[in-house]
Amino acid sequence: MGLNNEKEVDPTVKSIVEMFPEDFLRNTARETGVVKRERKIDPVILFWVLTLGFGVRLLSTIRGLKRRYEEKTKTTLSISSFYDRFTPNMAVFLRTCVLHAIEFQALQPSRVLNEKLKRFKDLVIQDSTIIRLHESLAKIWPAARAKRVAAGVKVSCVVSAVANNPKSVRIYPERTSEAKILRLGPWLKDLILLIDLGYFKYRFFDIIDHYGGYFVSRLKGNANPLIVGVNRKWRGNSVDVVGKKLHDVLPLLKREVLDAEVEVRFKRRKYKGKQSTVTRRFRLVCVFNSESGKYLFNQHPGMYLIR
Repeated sequence: MGLNNEKEVDPTVKSIVEMFPEDFLRNTARETGVVKRERKIDPVILFWVLTLGFGVRLLSTIRGLKRRYEEKTKTTLSISSFYDRFTPNMAVFLRTCVLHAIEFQALQPSRVLNEKLKRFKDLVIQDSTIIRLHESLAKIWPAARAKRVAAGVKVSCVVSAVANNPKSVRIYPERTSEAKILRLGPWLKDLILLIDLGYFKYRFFDIIDHYGGYFVSRLKGNANPLIVGVNRKWRGNSVDVVGKKLHDVLPLLKREVLDAEVEVRFKRRKYKGKQSTVTRRFRLVCVFNSESGKYLFNQHPGMYLIR
């Protein structure tokens, strides 16, 4: 029994099913006291209904989960008998399953970076997303943008391409800015960090370089660095871009790729009352969009700042 008898199963669901074999779920349910004797409630099907069907609208969703369970087991339950399953023992059961999933992922074989990336230890991605919570949690986790009472959290995740799983997951109030979420340190040495525009700050890039790390970031629309060199030359009467600002030359270019060295100036954080201005060089790659006839900011393909 279970939920793997659907006509079409999402690949993500298949990988989750592999983590939780039926014997593990039944044994864990007994060990945590979720079930003592299996009668009307099958712990395996209950687990999959909760895992794949749970939402943030708690009360109405429990009724929906009950209907989903009845569909899968071809049984009829009283609402009270289903509600009675949501106990502290159920919380322990689900927590045990989460820990099992983490251990399962950690034991999976690591990927190997291809020939072009073999000089790096890993390629990691930093990103965050908003998860809506039940409105009863609004005082604890208030939503940032909502016309009515709402709750939400911001989940920040660093994912490793080599390990093929998260390196870290942290939860913040929804109103926390990405700039306060990004944690930079010695762990970046010999790694490539892929970051989104929410983390775009020259000061961050400077710190990543300080720790011996590398990064790839999309370029902000208002960024206008000075071009000091080109890594790829074009034949014919190509426009000379060296010594010019990016926004001054983009309207004149039609080359498929602009691969250049750029220079930026910015201020570091104040230290002992003093704030220094520094100049750094990074690599800029701009990809021409044939459909729009221009180089696009904030889109893919677009413009990327690289170190």
